[in-house]
Amino acid sequence: MLIALAGVAAGTINTVVGSGSLITFPTLLAFGVPPVTANISNNVGLVLGNLSGVVGYRRELVGQRNRILRLGSASLLGGVTGAFLLLWLPSSAFDTIVPALIALGVVLVLVGPRIQRSVAARAASRGGVPDHGVWWVWPAVALAGVYGGYFGAAQGVLLMAILGIGVIDGIQRHTATKNVLALVVNAVAALVFIAVADVDWTVAGLIALGSVVGGQVGAGVGRRLPPVLLRAVIATVGVVALVALLA
Repeated sequence: MLIALAGVAAGTINTVVGSGSLITFPTLLAFGVPPVTANISNNVGLVLGNLSGVVGYRRELVGQRNRILRLGSASLLGGVTGAFLLLWLPSSAFDTIVPALIALGVVLVLVGPRIQRSVAARAASRGGVPDHGVWWVWPAVALAGVYGGYFGAAQGVLLMAILGIGVIDGIQRHTATKNVLALVVNAVAALVFIAVADVDWTVAGLIALGSVVGGQVGAGVGRRLPPVLLRAVIATVGVVALVALLA
C-alpha cells in the first residue's frame, strides 16, 4: 500500500514538474530493494504514470505534433543512451554532475522568461524562432534524455528550463510537451531494462497503479496553477531534489 501511495505522489509530481522518483526510489530502498533493481523497477513502473499525465494534458498538445515529433527524436536517442550508461557505468559516474544540472535547471526556470525574451528578439532579427525552438533545443533535449534514462530525478525541471527559454509558447503547453518527452525517455529506457536487466514486477506494478492515478491528479492541479505559481512550484521541487541528492 505504501509503495502504491508513493506511486500516486510520484505520478502527481511528475505530471506537474518531474522528479517523482525522489519519492518512489527512497521508498523502495526503505523496503530493502537493491538500489539498481529499485532504479530499474521504478522506471518501468512510472511509464504508465507518464502516459496518464500525457492524456491529462492532451488539450495543451493540440497543434504541437511537429514539435513533439522533432524533439521526441532527441528524447528517444538520449533515453536509450542513458539507459545503457546506467547498466555500464558505476553509480558514482553522475554523482558530481547531477546536482549541478538540477541547480542550473532551477535557476533557468526562474529567469527563463527574461532569457526567452532575449532569445526571441535575437532570433527574430534572423528570421524568427521555429516552432520547435532555436537550434540548441534539440541537443539540449537529447542531453536531458541521457540524464533521464540514467536516473531521471528532476528531468522535468531541466526540460521545462530548456523549453521555457528556447521554445516560444506558454508554460502550460510546455508542461504538456515536457510530459511527452519524459514519457519517451522513460519508455525507451524501460524497454532496455526489461530486455537486459532484472525487474521486480511486483514493485513495478504497484508503482504503475499508483502513478496512473497520480497522473490524472497532477493534470488537474497543474492546469489550474497560474504561470508564476507553476514556475515557483517547479523551482521548489528542483531545490528539494537538489537537497535530497546532496544529503
